[in-house]
Amino acid sequence: MESYQLPINQILMGDCVELMQKLPPESVDVVFADPPYNLQLRQQLWRPNLTEVDAVNDSWDQFDDFESYDRFTTEWLQACRRVLKPNGTLWVIGTYHNIYRVGTILQNLHYWILNDVVWIKANPMPNFRGVRLTNAHETLIWAQKERGAGYTFNHHALKQLNEGLQMRSDWYFAICSGKERLRDNGTKVHSTQKPLALIYRILTACTQPNDLILDPFFGTGTTGVAAKKLGRRFIGFERDAHYVEMARKRLEKIKPFDKSTIHPSPNLRRRTRLPFGTLLENGLLLPGTSLFFGENGDLTAIIQADGSISFGSERGSIHQVARVIHPGPINGWQVWYYLDEADGKKYPIDRLRQQLRSKIYKHEEEK
Repeated sequence: MESYQLPINQILMGDCVELMQKLPPESVDVVFADPPYNLQLRQQLWRPNLTEVDAVNDSWDQFDDFESYDRFTTEWLQACRRVLKPNGTLWVIGTYHNIYRVGTILQNLHYWILNDVVWIKANPMPNFRGVRLTNAHETLIWAQKERGAGYTFNHHALKQLNEGLQMRSDWYFAICSGKERLRDNGTKVHSTQKPLALIYRILTACTQPNDLILDPFFGTGTTGVAAKKLGRRFIGFERDAHYVEMARKRLEKIKPFDKSTIHPSPNLRRRTRLPFGTLLENGLLLPGTSLFFGENGDLTAIIQADGSISFGSERGSIHQVARVIHPGPINGWQVWYYLDEADGKKYPIDRLRQQLRSKIYKHEEEK
C-alpha cells in the first residue's frame, strides 16, 4: 500500500500502529476504538450450575503489567492523533480495568475530552462468585483532537432518535446475543463483540454521510456494518486472521440504507445568520407593511426602513417589541405574522426567512 492511498472500506490485517503509519496525516474524520481491556483474569469462572463462564481470556488481552499496557495505549493513541483531521474526534470504550488509564493518557497526549458516556447493559453477566457488584456498564470517552475545533455533533439527529428529547450520556443497550452474535460452527467468534445499536448511535452523533471512520481494533466488523448502512466510509485494522475473515464475510451481506433516507444533519448553530432586515433588502417585505402579533391577533406593528418595527411609542427589533407585548423569553420570528396577498392568509415571518435561506444555500451549492 502506497503512503498516499486510503484503503477505503477495506479491512487490513496487521498491527494497527504500523498500519496507521502508512496512512496520510489528517485523513480520518472519526476514530472508534475498542481496544483490549487488560482484564487480568487469573482463574476460570464457574456458574452456580457448574458450567464454565465463557470469559475473555484471549491472547490479545494479555499484558505483563500496567506499564506495558500503558505503552501500548500511548502508541496507538499517538498514531490515531496523527491521522485524525484537526476537527476530528475519537471514541474509546472500556471498563474499570482500563478506562481510567486510557483517559489519563488521552489527556497527556492533549486530546480534549468532550463527554464520557455510560453504556448500561440491559442483560449483564452476573457476578457468579458473589464477591463484587455485577458489572452492568461500560464507559466510553468521546474526545476531540484539538480543543476548540469545530467538531461534528448532530444534536438534532440525536433528538430525533430520542423522540424529541435531548440525548443523555446514559445509554441503554443489551449486550450482543442471539442472532446478532457472530458464531462459527456454534462458537462465538469474538468474546467482546459490541452491539450494532451502540455504534449506530455513535456514528449518528458525530459523523456525516461519506465521512471516514477508522477502527484500529476492527474485530468482527461492527463499525464497518454501521458505517456501510449509514453511508459512511470506513477503514478497519485487525491482526487476527480469523476475525478478518469473519468480518469480511459479514460485511459482504450488508446492504446500505436507501440514500434517500440518509441526510446530512444540519448544525443550526452554524447556519448563515439572517437578520430581519435581510427580508427588506431582498424585497420579501416592505417598509410600512403591518405585522400582526399572533395569527389571529389584533395588535399590529409597522415595519421601518432600517429593519426595526414600531408599536405605538415603542420601536426596536422584532424580538424587543414582542417582549414589550408579552414579557419573557419569546422568538419574534415565530410570533409576528404577515399577510400574504397571494392567498389572503397570515404566516409567521419565519416562513420568509426560510425561503431566503433556501435560496442562499441553493446558490452556494451551485457555486
